Amino acid sequence: MRKSMLAVLLLAAATLLLPLVAPWMKTPLILGTAFGIAALGISILIVSGQISFGHALYVCAGGYAVAFATRHLAQVDSALLLVLGAVVGGLAGAVIGSFVVRYRGIFFGMLNLALSMVLYAALVKFFALTGGSDGLRVERPPFFGIAMERGAYETTLLVSGVVLALLLGWLVQRYLESPAGQALRALKTNETRLEYVGISAYRTLWVGYLISATLCGLSGAIFAVAQGLVTPEMGYWVRSGEIVFVAILGGVSHPVGAFIGAAIFEFVKLFAAAYLTGAWQMVLGFVLIAMVFLAPRGLSALLEARRRPA
Repeated sequence: MRKSMLAVLLLAAATLLLPLVAPWMKTPLILGTAFGIAALGISILIVSGQISFGHALYVCAGGYAVAFATRHLAQVDSALLLVLGAVVGGLAGAVIGSFVVRYRGIFFGMLNLALSMVLYAALVKFFALTGGSDGLRVERPPFFGIAMERGAYETTLLVSGVVLALLLGWLVQRYLESPAGQALRALKTNETRLEYVGISAYRTLWVGYLISATLCGLSGAIFAVAQGLVTPEMGYWVRSGEIVFVAILGGVSHPVGAFIGAAIFEFVKLFAAAYLTGAWQMVLGFVLIAMVFLAPRGLSALLEARRRPA
């Protein structure tokens, strides 16, 4: 536990202090924080033994909700937009999850993937409403009622993202340690026994799915206000794969793993794309292969105290 807390504090401090040395790092750090929040949502499903290859659907839903709000509502505050993205993601997850959670294994993963691709196709086709493949611009909204220049806005967004990451990580940890979270873990080991003791496996997984979708919706809202643009690519299967990559890289032993994985993913992608143009995906592939052999449970598992054999 001490190692995990130390990792949390070091990661938060590095995220806040690094822009003082390299101001150009603000945007990658904001995007990395957004990836971490989405991966935190995916990690909840991994704990239950399920994995979704289509959760970019909720990232995209949160992002487009922000874009539509800024286009049709005057001077919506950024804080409200982040809440809106999370709510839209949660509502979409509640509806879709009501039938998706009836499936398990590869069927669960592929059904999520199919639904995300349906949304992607719809966003591309309905050009008049969504802007097609060009997407929609998001004008920089005020933050806490204050109109800001780009530098100040990014700093405020970064600090807010770090605070949200700390709060959400703590809440997810409390959830996973609660009876509801322990029931979610039991789905992976013995779902039948869970039903025998009177706990609904359907409801347990639906609640976990709802939380997961809400976190991804919030992530999409952060992406939207940070980039100033939303496109259908946010809901493409590649984005879903990146979120799963981050979750596996960091591991699910502790919520900090999602953010460690996001930091490594963002930095490897940034520098590999700069020095190995056109081959950065290969670098990420080698990183994932190395993790499978060196830390199969993810980087967060390395923070756990080793138990001596009896």
